[in-house]
Amino acid sequence: MSPADLRITGGTLVTHEAAYRADLLIRGQRIAAILAPDELGPARGTIDATGLHILPGAIDVHVHFREPGFAWKESWASGTRAAAAGGVTCVFEMPNTDPATDTPDRVAAKIAHATPQAHVDFGVYGLLSEATLPRLAEMHAAGAVAFKLFLGSDNPRTPCPSDGAVLEAFETLAGMGLRTTIHAENTPILKWQEARLKAAGRHDLAAHNEMHADIATVEAVCRATLFAEWTQAKIHIAHESCAHSIPWIAHAKARGVDVTAETCPHYLLLSTEDAVRLPGTFLRVKPPVRGPGHAEPLWRALLDGTIDMISTDHAPHLPAEKQRDSIWDAAAGFPGVETARPLMLAAVSAGRMSLPDYVRRSAYAPARAFGLLPRKGVLAPGADADIVLVDMARRGTVSAEALHSLGNATPFEGFALHGLPVRTLVRGRTVAIEGRALEVAGWGRSLA
Repeated sequence: MSPADLRITGGTLVTHEAAYRADLLIRGQRIAAILAPDELGPARGTIDATGLHILPGAIDVHVHFREPGFAWKESWASGTRAAAAGGVTCVFEMPNTDPATDTPDRVAAKIAHATPQAHVDFGVYGLLSEATLPRLAEMHAAGAVAFKLFLGSDNPRTPCPSDGAVLEAFETLAGMGLRTTIHAENTPILKWQEARLKAAGRHDLAAHNEMHADIATVEAVCRATLFAEWTQAKIHIAHESCAHSIPWIAHAKARGVDVTAETCPHYLLLSTEDAVRLPGTFLRVKPPVRGPGHAEPLWRALLDGTIDMISTDHAPHLPAEKQRDSIWDAAAGFPGVETARPLMLAAVSAGRMSLPDYVRRSAYAPARAFGLLPRKGVLAPGADADIVLVDMARRGTVSAEALHSLGNATPFEGFALHGLPVRTLVRGRTVAIEGRALEVAGWGRSLA
């Protein structure tokens, strides 16, 4: 057999089950073989990974790259550069752009716009709404890899459908085998609380948390899982931030509901106490960063599998958009696709989880949930060569100035890092080195 294109040698391979010394052989864009360190396997090129860990690239199934409509916050080029630098090799992008990704033509147009800019592989969500209900199959055929349902919404471009429409959509998507990602909050509760708080003259961060009361999340999780059970639909609970939802997710799984869930670094690592070090409205995100009592149950749920994966809800904004006099005027969300892997590797270094635990929740679980196995999420012969070399001895700090995102208003400024990605490969091609993305626009491809 002719020599392979590349051999990654000398490192420690980390899967979702174990870590062990091995070399990777890459032919074309795929992993050709896993070899013992002394096993023969000629290659035209080598990467010396001595002292490094070799991980599958992270899959972030929840990002907002802001095009079309909000390109000053993030473009597909800047967002995928940020992903590459952070060790993320595949992203799923949300439909709440302007216009929303709510027709077959708009799905196709977004893919066409993203393709020449993308540094990493990507999927595009279609919007699930009453208006899109008749054309879900057409949107999938146009390239939508999954659908997003906003059960909690104050955005007129992404309205919350009626329960009847949700049930019908779940029935349709169950037949198509597609998973629906759900922003699980109760819209009537949110709207009622918001009106009450504004009428009382409240403009503080605490008012935002009161609007997004825990019960709004718990009710929506219960309703979504019940509807999924009734229709045999596959669903995914986005950005879970509330400890009180965890038993209900576990209960649904025990009943056999095909439900997965994600949480995000800002819910694991921040609480309302961080408002002391951040400008008054900076901490606004939907659903909110909650009080100190929520993070530990979320960590436990992540480690025991009740919460399946780590995503970021990457939602970049300029610093000025985060700092307003009124909480209602502050932009909601943070950039996260570049900082998530370093922050979680720091958690590994601190003993919160093992490297195989982290790989399971950042690569294997999202690939399994969204039908990407065995193509993505694993280091195995035949899989795409989406690979990240990690130096667990490397230290650093989070710096907004160093981020690739246009909207770089991070709440993690100054956070200590211990364990950093030092090289990212997407389908065998290096797309980032030492935390800096290379100019490989157009290498990323649509999963459709």
